Amino acid sequence: MNEERRRTIIREIDYWQKNKLLPDQYCDFLMNLYRSDEEIGRPASGWAGRAVSVVNSASGKQWLLAFGIFSAVCLVVLYFSVFHPVLQTALTLFAVVLLLFFGLRRRRGSEALGLSLISLGMLTLLLAGIAMLRLHGLDTPLWTSLFLTGCGLFWIVFGIAARFPVLHYIGWLAVFLVYAMLLARGDEQPRWYEVQLFWLPASFVFGWFSWFVHRWSKPSSAVLFAAAGTLWFMPELYAAILMDQPDWIQLALIAKIATGGGIIFALRRQWTVWVA
Repeated sequence: MNEERRRTIIREIDYWQKNKLLPDQYCDFLMNLYRSDEEIGRPASGWAGRAVSVVNSASGKQWLLAFGIFSAVCLVVLYFSVFHPVLQTALTLFAVVLLLFFGLRRRRGSEALGLSLISLGMLTLLLAGIAMLRLHGLDTPLWTSLFLTGCGLFWIVFGIAARFPVLHYIGWLAVFLVYAMLLARGDEQPRWYEVQLFWLPASFVFGWFSWFVHRWSKPSSAVLFAAAGTLWFMPELYAAILMDQPDWIQLALIAKIATGGGIIFALRRQWTVWVA
């Protein structure tokens, strides 16, 4: 077989494997048919094999660039606290934007790698923001609530725009956390029915929104449905964490599970259309 043709076939099989067009075992079988005896011993499949292949083929300049970037990141992390607040903000935004940019770009070729970079960018935003609030004495309930609200809204918008439902859902969780923090600032312990009233109306509102948006976006509808389910059990979670587990929590939780299960079963033909 012509050498150039053989290498073209190998590259095509490797493309199929990287993009999950065929199962790995089929790709390995086809690869072994066309690879030479010397190439068979090379780790050509799987993430570990590809990583070793990339390391072996890296040039001296690429190694130097990699170590330079790693050293710069370590220096920024170590001396982050002594930088001016403006420089801290600029470095944080630069890192977040860079990770999001490469995440969106790499997602076209590898969904897992792209989503991992996006998640790392959002985690960097959260951790760096909390660190800056503590460094400058702004870790008060007000500033923390404002920061978490901003992060939550950003995650919601970005999650919808980038079609990243998990990030969209985490954004709503951040908003729910801020709402719980605001409720907990009161000195008086609320009664059991007041705790239910704090959360249950919002659960029904999110359920209605799940139905309302399903005609335009099924992923967003599924996220809103999951958020409605989360809000359904938030009174018990709120009482367990912030109210020292009152006596009524077990009974309420059993009643919620039974009622919620009955509603989901009765409306299964409707809500399955919204989210699937």
